[in-house]
Amino acid sequence: MITKAVIPAAGFGTRFLPATKASPKEMLPIVDTPVIQYVVEEAVASGITDILMVIGKGKRTLEEHFDRSFELELELEAKGKLKELASIRAISELANIHFVWQRKMLGLGDAIRCARHHVGNEPFAVLLGDTLMQSLDGVPATRQLMDVYDRFGGCVVALEEVPPERVSRYGVIDGDALDDRTYRVRDMVEKPAPAEAPSNLAVASRYILTPDIFSFIDAAPPGKNGEIQITDALRARIADGRPMHGCRVRARRHDAGNTLDFIKTNILYALQHADIASALADFIIEKADELRGGERL
Repeated sequence: MITKAVIPAAGFGTRFLPATKASPKEMLPIVDTPVIQYVVEEAVASGITDILMVIGKGKRTLEEHFDRSFELELELEAKGKLKELASIRAISELANIHFVWQRKMLGLGDAIRCARHHVGNEPFAVLLGDTLMQSLDGVPATRQLMDVYDRFGGCVVALEEVPPERVSRYGVIDGDALDDRTYRVRDMVEKPAPAEAPSNLAVASRYILTPDIFSFIDAAPPGKNGEIQITDALRARIADGRPMHGCRVRARRHDAGNTLDFIKTNILYALQHADIASALADFIIEKADELRGGERL
């Protein structure tokens, strides 16, 4: 049973400057909830009870968000705001959350390596801290990967189908279908040209990793800017004859790490908030009519 998860959240978030100069990109809100909280809630809903966040300079806010805030709680209680009080108390009770520092930004592989002593000899989940996976059937994306692990063991990666013309933006797999959503992975190709891509199944921000991955991370050669990539470690592990599977998850991926997708994600999530959905829909329709009429915002 997998109970531990690692959430890499050490990056600078330069695409959101100046907003992220003093505040982590993972704390940017999707409507009224920080991105990182959605990620933690997905892990918890999947059965995770122990979470390690890999953070870097300027990320203390993440620790504070998941800790108790007694002064705020007293203020809310005094004002009779019991709903808000319950919501912020629940944040600190989501899971056992720990933090470790990635001292240099040396890639995702290195960030995962920072979790070696925490996860020990257990399999663990990895959820990227700036990506939301919105389940389409009520089963969290990470839970779907855990189910594949329970069937086959070994490492498991989340997959999503992308248009063939966009495969050059992603790492994609070369593999054999075992059923309509599960694949045995034979290789991974990082950002291939469309004509050379072995598939249109892109790796999608969620992983189940076994503890043997750390030896392959240690052996992976540094790439651009000295970074250690998890893809290189996974490919070496496959080449060593160890099993790896992919799961085409029933989920919609939202990349909150770039400005346009962040705005789109806010709109999509806001349209699911009962208290603002109707007014926002009216606003969108109004602006769409203006744009069709040739007006500019």
